[in-house]
Amino acid sequence: MEPSSVHIGFVGVGRMGANMARRLKDQGYGITALYDCRTESAEILGRELECSVTSSPARVAEQSHIVFTVVSDDAAMRDIYDEHNPAGLIAHAEARLFINCATVTPAIHRDIEHIVEQHGGTSLEACMAGSITQARQGTLFLMCGGKTDVFTKALPLLNAIGTTIRHIGPAG
Repeated sequence: MEPSSVHIGFVGVGRMGANMARRLKDQGYGITALYDCRTESAEILGRELECSVTSSPARVAEQSHIVFTVVSDDAAMRDIYDEHNPAGLIAHAEARLFINCATVTPAIHRDIEHIVEQHGGTSLEACMAGSITQARQGTLFLMCGGKTDVFTKALPLLNAIGTTIRHIGPAG
């Protein structure tokens, strides 16, 4: 699959998420949609990357084949993946790949994988070690949990943002 034909969205575009999105854009990937609870940050990055800024995570998933989540805590992850939240990612989970880069508790990653699969999508935990500079330069260390076939499918994209990528087993 050509990078430019892949539509990628980001939920969470703070310093790490924004620099990961910039890196992927530099590598030829199509960044299509952004969402952040800090709307102004998302709007500034949206103008820079020439992509849409959405009013909800659901709209990011609707416009994207792959969605990166880079949020700060368990509560934020549970909220954006809440099955009963029409503004959440699950509203458009079918045939989507969700790459979750948040450092949250293992149970959250396992629960999200289960919920996403129930709704026809796939999920990969991709915990990051690195700095903002490494996110921008594509030299992150990624420790990935999830199904082997999902990891294999995501590997070309992960190689664009990291230099050390490890599949460490199941989610969580």
